[in-house]
Amino acid sequence: MLDYKFVVVGSGFWGSTIAERIASVLDEDVLVIEKRGHIGGNCYSEVCHQTGIEYHKYGTHIFHTSNRDVWDYINSFSPFNAYRHQVLATWNGAVYQMPINLETINAFYKVNLRPYEVDAFLKKEVQKSDLPNVDSLENYSISKVGRPLYEAFIKGYTWKQWGISPQKIPATVVKRLPFRTNYNESYYESRWQGIPETGYGAIFKKMLSHGRIRVLVNTDFFDIRNDLPENARIFYSGPVDRLLDFRYGKLEWRSLKFEQEIKNVSDFQGTSVMNYTEAEIPFNRIHEWKHLHPERSVFSGDHTLIAREYSLNGTGQEPFYPINDKKNQALVEKYQHEATLFPNITIGGRFGEYKYYDMHQTIANALTVFNTMKHGE
Repeated sequence: MLDYKFVVVGSGFWGSTIAERIASVLDEDVLVIEKRGHIGGNCYSEVCHQTGIEYHKYGTHIFHTSNRDVWDYINSFSPFNAYRHQVLATWNGAVYQMPINLETINAFYKVNLRPYEVDAFLKKEVQKSDLPNVDSLENYSISKVGRPLYEAFIKGYTWKQWGISPQKIPATVVKRLPFRTNYNESYYESRWQGIPETGYGAIFKKMLSHGRIRVLVNTDFFDIRNDLPENARIFYSGPVDRLLDFRYGKLEWRSLKFEQEIKNVSDFQGTSVMNYTEAEIPFNRIHEWKHLHPERSVFSGDHTLIAREYSLNGTGQEPFYPINDKKNQALVEKYQHEATLFPNITIGGRFGEYKYYDMHQTIANALTVFNTMKHGE
């Protein structure tokens, strides 16, 4: 019998935050159960032993937030460097700024628009398309930037990322991406931004280092569920459909595959992330990890580490992105309603809530969940 009053399933930011708070604030023992062989979930990073370069095992993760409480909390485990994220995109043999900004527009159309001229210019492009509504990702994107920019930078990339037509994807998926009519190249507009100087792997290790926290890796919660006390308070961040034995069917996910390669050059692409927007190119983007830590001595070395990222159907793969179409939303609502019938289980995180949470949103939610529990609400 694993006699724990508090049990956390999953060691990503949601689970790690709750476990750390229970141990540090409540001074209670807590068991963390992690199916993978490492802590940290999809945000985990580790050092490549061949190059000494730290890489993000599941794709580039940039921490950013405008929430002071979240920023103060996460900085208590590691200082952050001054990295500022920008994304570039290769299309038709040329490199463009992404998300779409004034530099992208001028380079694509070979014009020299001023910021105050952009709206009128794009309005003419938008009017060339008959848009019955803007509910889909495709129609919404065209309504913002016109069809030529959409087809060059959004359509093919979206097909690869989600595996379905952009006409069938809700507009909410693309609304989270900024669009600018000036030369602002920053991907995020958050007040604070950076990469933990010690790396994500180290930050999770410190979050879960409290003496009252016990971590079981390579352990499936469902294999040991019957060994836990019936009255244990469980914080679950795994897929919600698995928790309820898929009784209404399986939620759909997109997954990712990464192909790492060492390049014997000091700098391969000049930036941390390069998108490839054409549907004919099989991978979505290339990550070059050393750009995330320009403060480290390895940055100036004579080799670099890259990873090509491919998008996959989530069936039988590690889940990454929820597919928030009408079918899956109806399904997750059924699961979430039934989950409320288990008062000792709290569900959260991207997998648990089937929401496209960023890291800062995950931590903010976890802190709220903990504070609610602490005050007995």
